[in-house]
Amino acid sequence: MKNIFAICCCLFLATAAFSQKTIIDTISSKRLKEDRVISISLPASYGKEKDKKYPLLLLLDGEFMVPAFNGALEYGTYWEDIPEMIVVGINQNANNERETDTEFDKETGLPDGKGNDFFDFIGMELMPSIQKSYRIAPLKIIAGLDVTAAYANYFLYKDQPLFDAYIIISPEYPKGMEEQVPDRLSKIEKPIWYYHCVADGDLKKMTARIKKLDEDAKKVSKPTLNYRFDEFKGASHYSQVLFAIPNALYYFFSVYQPISMLEYNEKIAPLPEGYVKYLIDKYNKIEQAMGMKMKIRISDFKAIEAAIIKNKAYNEFDELAQLADKYYPKTMLADYEMAQMYEKKEMIDKAIKTYMHAYQMEPIGDLTKDMMIDKADELKASK
Repeated sequence: MKNIFAICCCLFLATAAFSQKTIIDTISSKRLKEDRVISISLPASYGKEKDKKYPLLLLLDGEFMVPAFNGALEYGTYWEDIPEMIVVGINQNANNERETDTEFDKETGLPDGKGNDFFDFIGMELMPSIQKSYRIAPLKIIAGLDVTAAYANYFLYKDQPLFDAYIIISPEYPKGMEEQVPDRLSKIEKPIWYYHCVADGDLKKMTARIKKLDEDAKKVSKPTLNYRFDEFKGASHYSQVLFAIPNALYYFFSVYQPISMLEYNEKIAPLPEGYVKYLIDKYNKIEQAMGMKMKIRISDFKAIEAAIIKNKAYNEFDELAQLADKYYPKTMLADYEMAQMYEKKEMIDKAIKTYMHAYQMEPIGDLTKDMMIDKADELKASK
C-alpha cells in the first residue's frame, strides 16, 4: 500500500512539474464590437526560463479543446517528444458564437458578416496582443473541429498565411473548400504542416468531401509541405478528437523528438563516420523548420557516444567534447567525452588526468563525481 501511495505521489509531482498554467482573460474587440473570453495556458517553465520562446497553439472552440490539448501536451512534454507551448483558446460556445464566428457566403464560400470580422479579430487584434504580451516562437498552430476546423483553413488563403501548422478535425466545408485547400497548399512557399482527419461516425456526405481534399492534397509534391490524413475506424465525430490530437502533434514534431532506438539503429549506427555532424544537423533542422533554438539533450549526447564507441570512431569524441562545452560549459560532460577518447586510444595518463578534472566540474545527467573518481581509479589500477 505504501508503494502504491509513493508511486501516486511521484506521478502527481511529475504532472505538476509539467502542467500548463491557465489564465482566463477577456479581450475587447473593436472588430467584433464585443468582449471575448479567451484562455491562455502557459508552460510550467515559462516563469523560470526568462529568455525562452514557445510555439503558439491557437484553439478554436476553446472551452472543450483546451483541456484535451493540454492533456496531450503535458504527456508529450514529460517525455520531451513535444515542445512546451503557449496555448490560447477562444471561447465560442457560451452564446453560440461558433455559428456566427464561422459565418460564410453560401455562393463564394468565403467568410461573410461576423465571420469576416472574426477573421480580422484573430489576425489584427488577438494575435498581435498575444505576441506583444508573451514570448512567442515563430511556429504558430491553429486547430478546430467541424465548422471551426473548416474556418481555420481560411488562413491558408492569404499569400503569407498567419499560421504555419493546421489541425483540421472533421471539417464541415463551405462551398468549394475541398478544391481550394489543395490548390493553396500547392502555391504556398513557406513550410506548412497540415493534418486533417475524419471518423467512421461522421456523415457520409461530409466524409466524401474530406476524402476528396485528401486525394487532391496527396498529389501536391513540395518539400515545404508536411501533410498527413487519418481516418479513424470505430470513432465518433467527437471521440476522434482524442485520437487526432496526439497523432497531429507527434507528426508535426517528429523532427523535434529525442533520438529513439529506431533512429539510432536505422540512421546513426550504420554511418561510417560523421556521428557528431548528424547530431548538429538534427538540431539545426529543428531550428530551421520550427524557429526553435534548443540545447542538445543529454540523452542525444549519449546516443552519439554509443555510436562512436560501436564504430570505434574515437577521434569524434573531440568534436563531441567541443559541443558539450558549448552547451554545458560548467558541467563535467566535455571532460568526460575527452577522457573517453583518451581511454579508448589507450592514452591512460591523459585519461586519468581528464577524469580527475571532470571531478571538479558540476555533475550532469548520470555523470557524478563518484563516477569520475571510480573511472580514474580503475585506470590507475590497470597500469
